[in-house]
Amino acid sequence: MPRSVRRPFRVFVNGVEQHEGSDYAVEGDRLVFNRSLAQEGKLGWWRWASMLLGIAGTYRKHENVDVQYTLNRKPQVATGLPVETVSGDENALDRE
Repeated sequence: MPRSVRRPFRVFVNGVEQHEGSDYAVEGDRLVFNRSLAQEGKLGWWRWASMLLGIAGTYRKHENVDVQYTLNRKPQVATGLPVETVSGDENALDRE
């Protein structure tokens, strides 16, 4: 998570609020989700070429993680935070 995030904060995956304990845990400066988060990854040159030519699109699942918090009494949103895979099926939200 960004270093400026302090409790209380709210976590969203694709706009759906997640709940600490049932959906994720806080471990230091990371959020660890109890399920895998789908990440599209990088597209190869063939995929880019087919999209450019209008042959195909990209319809792979990609989940966005956002954190809503307050900094200096002003609401802030850290959006599209990077996701890194840790052991097993868990995912951790890395520092920005």
